[in-house]
Formats: sequence, C-alpha cells, structure tokens
Amino acid sequence: MFDACADPKAIEGLTWLACYLTSGKHMAFYWSFGTVLLLLALTAPAALAMGFLGATAARSRFLPLSLVGKGYAAIVRGVPDIVFFLFFVIALDQGIEYLKSLAVCPDHSWPWQGLEFRVCPEAKVPLARSPAAWHQAYGFGLAVFTFAIVFGAFAANVLYGAMNAVPKAQLETAEAYGMSHAQVFRRILVPQMWVYALPGLSNLWMILIKATPLLFLLGVKDIVYWARELGGAKTQAYDYPHPDWRLWYFLALLVFYLVFTKVSEVVLSRISARLNHGQATAGGEALRKAAA
Repeated sequence: MFDACADPKAIEGLTWLACYLTSGKHMAFYWSFGTVLLLLALTAPAALAMGFLGATAARSRFLPLSLVGKGYAAIVRGVPDIVFFLFFVIALDQGIEYLKSLAVCPDHSWPWQGLEFRVCPEAKVPLARSPAAWHQAYGFGLAVFTFAIVFGAFAANVLYGAMNAVPKAQLETAEAYGMSHAQVFRRILVPQMWVYALPGLSNLWMILIKATPLLFLLGVKDIVYWARELGGAKTQAYDYPHPDWRLWYFLALLVFYLVFTKVSEVVLSRISARLNHGQATAGGEALRKAAA
C-alpha cells in the first residue's frame, strides 16, 4: 500500500507491521466485517418477515394454510442448523441450475449422472466466465436466503406465541365494536404482540449474531476465514511470513462480537422500555415501580 512496502523482506520493525496490516489481504479482512454486518442487516428483516408470514399462516382458520405455517416452523427448527446450512444451500443451488438448464440447455437431459450433478455450461449460475464478484455475490445471496429460512422459523414460533399472548378480551372487544377480523388483526393484535415478542426476538437476534461464522461453511470469505488465513503460520511463499498468530486474530473477533452484542443489548433494552411503557405487562409494571 505504501512505497516503503514494495519489498517486504527489506523492512522490519514498526514499518514491517504497518505494511503487514495494510496489505491487500488485510484490507479484505477489514471489509469482511462489513460482510457480516450486511448479512445481519439483510437477514434480520427477511427472517422477521418470513416469521410473521409463518405465524400468520399458523393462526389461519384455513386448515391447509395453518398446517403449512406450523409445519414450516416445526421442520426447520427440528433440523440442526449446520446440517440445514450444508444441505439446503447445495440443494437450492442445484435446483436453480436445473431450472435454468430446462430453458438454456439443448438436450434437457437429467442432470444427475450417478452421484454427480452436471448441467450444460450455459446453465451454471453464475457462468464460469462471470467476474469473481458475481460468484461472491451469488454465494452471499444464497447465504442470506438460507439464514432467513432458518431464523424465520424460530421467529415464526416466537411471533405465534406472542399473538396468542395478547389478551383475548381486547380482540373480543374490538369485534364487539364492529371491527372485521382483518381490522382486529391489523389494528389490535399486531401492535400488541410486539410487547410479548420482543424478549424472544432479542434472544433470536443474539443467536443470529453468534451464527454469522457459519458463513465460513458456505464458502463466503468472512471474518473467520480471514482470521484463520492471516493468523496461520506463513512460509517464504508469502510476502509477510510470521509465526502462528491465530490466537490474536481470534481474540480480535472475540472482542468484536462482545462489543457488538453489548451494543445490541443496550438498543434492545431501550426498545423494550419504550414498548412496555404504559402496558399491563410485567415489563410495564416494572417501569411503573421504577418511576415511583
């Protein structure tokens, strides 16, 4: 990055360290923190939306739709996360390529040849000749969708319980005033349920933060990938050989996650206090006693 870093073997001391920490690979390591934050920023609302749809479907009076909502939450929550991540991403990728092969491949042959999955080159997603950025973006998109599916199931279970926790007397009173079922759901149930859902959603957010290292298993070059690569002992084939420093790199990740979860706790506690203010809940009662 600097002119003095042109020949790493000719520098030492603080200059060597400055050049080492500003190398191209370290820049990628620093950017990978943004990858994790972007994953959280995209996954959280997507999972919440899927959870809301799942919880709404589970409460539906239409039995098939109710079974779909309850089945989604039960099946996904019943499969270990690591198994789901390793299986679902591969199945989704192959499903996309198979559907594309039906449109672009001339022979429309069945892609499975024994235990191998093969489609024509034009059906690959992305294409082999596509820039590396497209391959990274595609892998990241699959990761976001998979995270949303998994954590959406947990969110559906939390929201379903929160909807059932809303006092039925409020719903019946609204119906007595002439509100339709849709109006009761939109104006009474949904605004009230967040008070009961927030503790569970807060825990789910913390679990989501801790689950971000699973990006490494999905082939995305996240902070865990770069910490392992940069911290490991290098040979003379590398510009900056050094001993095994993985302890320090993973210690930096530990600090990052602790600080991030602490900030999350502060923000969530303020949101909880705002939602519980004036509510006839345990949280609202605690706020009233604290004010007194």
